[in-house]
Amino acid sequence: METGGIAERFRDKTILITGATGFLGKLLVEKILRVQPEVRKLYLLVRAPDAIAAEERVLTEVVGNGLFDVLREQYGAGFHSFIKEKIYALPGDVTHENFGLESYDILQLSQKVDIIVNGAATTNFMERYDVALATNTTGVVHLCQFAKQCDNLKMVLHVSTAYVAGEQAGQIFEKPFQIGTALRLDYQLDIEAELQLVDKIKSELGINSDSKLEKITMRKLGLERAVHFGWPNTYTLTKAMGEMLLQQLGQDLPVVIVRPSMITSTFQEPMPGWIEQTRTIDVIFVAYNDQTLPCFIFDGSVIFDLIPGDMVINAMMAAINSQWNKQAQVIYHVTSSHQNPVPLSLIEESLYKYFHKNPRTSKDGKAIQNEKILTFNRLVYFQAYMILRYKVPLEMMRAANVLLGGIYTKNYYELNRGYNILMTVAKLYAPYVFFKGWFDDTNLRKLWKATAMDQNDDASIFNFDPKCINWSSYLVNTHIPAAIKYANNQKTKARSA
Repeated sequence: METGGIAERFRDKTILITGATGFLGKLLVEKILRVQPEVRKLYLLVRAPDAIAAEERVLTEVVGNGLFDVLREQYGAGFHSFIKEKIYALPGDVTHENFGLESYDILQLSQKVDIIVNGAATTNFMERYDVALATNTTGVVHLCQFAKQCDNLKMVLHVSTAYVAGEQAGQIFEKPFQIGTALRLDYQLDIEAELQLVDKIKSELGINSDSKLEKITMRKLGLERAVHFGWPNTYTLTKAMGEMLLQQLGQDLPVVIVRPSMITSTFQEPMPGWIEQTRTIDVIFVAYNDQTLPCFIFDGSVIFDLIPGDMVINAMMAAINSQWNKQAQVIYHVTSSHQNPVPLSLIEESLYKYFHKNPRTSKDGKAIQNEKILTFNRLVYFQAYMILRYKVPLEMMRAANVLLGGIYTKNYYELNRGYNILMTVAKLYAPYVFFKGWFDDTNLRKLWKATAMDQNDDASIFNFDPKCINWSSYLVNTHIPAAIKYANNQKTKARSA
């Protein structure tokens, strides 16, 4: 690693960031501005009809966030002028060629950009296939096309996910995907054919087809194609295809691919426990808090690979510095399962420990006793129990409802909706709850060793060493309360809307 430190690498640099309104995008923008205020300019590509709307989105959704309170306090009255000087909002979208920007704007941008960080993605496991392909797959094509126009480009960092590995068991290496190679043995994945399949099915539905029917069809198609090729969901399939295209089209570019595992709330910076959205494992914490989780799938011996969001950002910035202007593609698993694994049994223990310390209360203020969740170590057992315990009585209620003139209609639909949601969540989460793989992080460990040896105090400013995390303490004191607080705040906003 060159001298000067990680923060110094970003001095006087112009950076294009896609996905800046997302969880990692906001963390990255805040971190760069906090550790390197002499960055030249951050261009944030956001979906918006025009420049005014784009700026408004950035000011409200990114800069207006509590995440920026440290910077806001540091700059005081000068905060907004600092932001205006350093950030420029671009109304565009990775799903369009040239990001949907005018030719003049693309030309100007291509002459200025030193670094591209592609964080734009749809992370919904059940996303429409056409939508997921457009962002996670075709978006990479547009990224590479633009990158090759940039005169001064020194780095393209692409954010993927460790779970492009699908449901592989054992050691999973930091190796690239070869174009057209499916996870399912002896199957070939033709990306162009998948795009044509989507167009064909949408055409068959007709231009005037019911939008709800198209949405359902596209969601179903995504899951079907994912399973067909060996991936558990639409998200991981389309992210894997995006990596394949980057491997093929970005051969002459300085490329880093970062594959985080399950990203959780911040460990340290800019404050512990900052989070947005109810993310992966948080569904369990929030549902238990809401008393809507009577049972679930569970295997205490399985390793759940968690990594705090600020550590992902630190690893990204260290990787940019390490691989600066190197005509090679390097992959980093930003994960914890190798160095500091988290068994599901520890997560369960932390859940009960948190609620023992912070008991839930009923409407009259009385403490609600914590009851253990009934768990099943196989999905089929869970599904059988759910049918016998809930679906059969629900169908009996429906029959009685018909006989009694519909007096139970509202109750039936509410209970049936809850049943369907729990069944769907269990099916989607099963590949992760029963995941038998662990992520090799050789490249990440080498990167950390170089960072820790640096004389510029980079190890403390850019900590991404998962070994330093006491998972029990972090979960009980930081992450679980953060996840529940965020969910409660969202409910309050929804009620007041």
